[in-house]
Amino acid sequence: MIFPATTAFYAALLALVYLGLSGWVMGSRVSSNVLFGNGGDESMLKRVRSHANFSEYVPLALILVGLLEAGGGSHGLVQGLLIALLVGRILHPIGMFAAPNSARQFACRGGGILLTMATLAIAAIALLLRTA
Repeated sequence: MIFPATTAFYAALLALVYLGLSGWVMGSRVSSNVLFGNGGDESMLKRVRSHANFSEYVPLALILVGLLEAGGGSHGLVQGLLIALLVGRILHPIGMFAAPNSARQFACRGGGILLTMATLAIAAIALLLRTA
């Protein structure tokens, strides 16, 4: 088993994205004087859900890709999955604030979640094939 250096690098980048999302939520909480929940503010709800969605999907994706890399998986596949995850996680919150049913919403929010789901699915299948 090798140290998953590529996954570690992207995990650090994703941690910075997560900190950015956290600051985005905290700033909104301070300016809106909302300590818990969303205070009925739709913008706050979108920020909170963008942050939560990140924390719901990224850890599992990093674990799967890290296991794939540590198990000797293709560097190109690992790199591609991590780029897709990073791009997807940046696009998703942008799409949350796009106009409903707009091209931007579909491209960013939809594209972001599709990239994330594809990362999870491909990494999981690749791991299953390696262990079969």
